[in-house]
Amino acid sequence: MNHKIYFTPGPSQIYYTVPDHLKNAVKEDVMCISHRSAAFQKIFESTRASLKALLNIPDGYEIYFTSSANEVWERIIQNLVIESSHHFINGSFAKKFHQFAESYQKDATTTKVADGADYESLEVPDKAELISVTLNETSIGFGFDVEKIKKLRETYPEKLIALDAVSAFPAVGFDLNLVDTAYFSVQKCFGLPAGLGVWILNQRCFEKYEKVKEAGLVTGSYHDLSDLKANGDKNQTPETPNILGIYLLGKVCDDMLFRTPKMIQNDTIYKATILYQALEQNAKFKPYIDSKTTRSKTVIVAECEGGNAAILKVLADKGFIIGKGYGSYKDSHIRIANFPVHSKEQVEMICDIIASF
Repeated sequence: MNHKIYFTPGPSQIYYTVPDHLKNAVKEDVMCISHRSAAFQKIFESTRASLKALLNIPDGYEIYFTSSANEVWERIIQNLVIESSHHFINGSFAKKFHQFAESYQKDATTTKVADGADYESLEVPDKAELISVTLNETSIGFGFDVEKIKKLRETYPEKLIALDAVSAFPAVGFDLNLVDTAYFSVQKCFGLPAGLGVWILNQRCFEKYEKVKEAGLVTGSYHDLSDLKANGDKNQTPETPNILGIYLLGKVCDDMLFRTPKMIQNDTIYKATILYQALEQNAKFKPYIDSKTTRSKTVIVAECEGGNAAILKVLADKGFIIGKGYGSYKDSHIRIANFPVHSKEQVEMICDIIASF
């Protein structure tokens, strides 16, 4: 195989319709239009409508575009927290959001367990104004139990809940009524080039933003929530955005809607099941997450006996590029993305290679 297929956990394989959409974008001069033009307003409005339909976003939730999901961490801390946030941490990306909060000198508390371990306690300090939950921890392949998110919502109805949906949406179904704000970037499950983040938030977030402003805190500059809203209400952005990225996101959302979210999510479950089975049946591998309830469906992570170099090479020679481990697990783990672009046939081929390794 001369052409490589990327099963890396982001950036990952480009969604198969993107090349055609890129050609159309050139024909339509998408990269040349003004972000204050009617043409851009139409793209902005259409993309938001397609996202709302694909993710079943409830009425009353707004959608804004940022440079990345990492930027949203900063915007959440600036705009939605006066003094204290609480973070559930068992992997590197949840930990980074906590570090963002600390860098803004917030009283950022944590429920921290060993990497990959489940949370036994859901207790949150009274002083916490916002609870951060990572639906899919990309670094170690942990999926937060949705029943526990429901429990957090029931137990702490007065607190805002922020959901990191990076590497989860739209392959993992989720009821956004359970949280107040959610965010993701597009270079994972959406199969798009990096450089675009999506921030979803409800009216409770806007109410909290007003309290933050009344407290005299700095809420940012060009992506202050009021600026995002004022421009968003006109189907615009505060600054010149990634117009091509927004255009492509809308087109891919339409493609996924045609395929249907239910089919995408069912295919994701099937592919994850056979990947975990292949890993469990070869003694050289061990899924890093023990509990099947909290194993990620979209980033399958396994420990490798003797390190990951050999399996990475074997798969690469066959045309499949998978991810190394993250951080301290760089040489001992493999991470296999299971995104909508990855077909069942491709995943079955990887399973055969793992079985024969």
